[in-house]
Amino acid sequence: MQNRLSDLNNHLFMQLERLGDEELTGEKLAEEINRARAVTDVAQQIIANGTLVLKAKIAVDSVGKANPIPPMLLE
Repeated sequence: MQNRLSDLNNHLFMQLERLGDEELTGEKLAEEINRARAVTDVAQQIIANGTLVLKAKIAVDSVGKANPIPPMLLE
């Protein structure tokens, strides 16, 4: 599976559209709100992970070859 941040963006907008459905009421609306919360929680973790990867890349690029890079950051 090759998901991208643009896919996440599309999913978030689709979720927003589902929440905007004025025909959704009562229990169905409550279910959609719960689903939206779950999607938001996962999205926040994906974004946090992307931020960490970017920060690691910036750090690796700034350290250069003179200082050893922890193996965990190399792959």
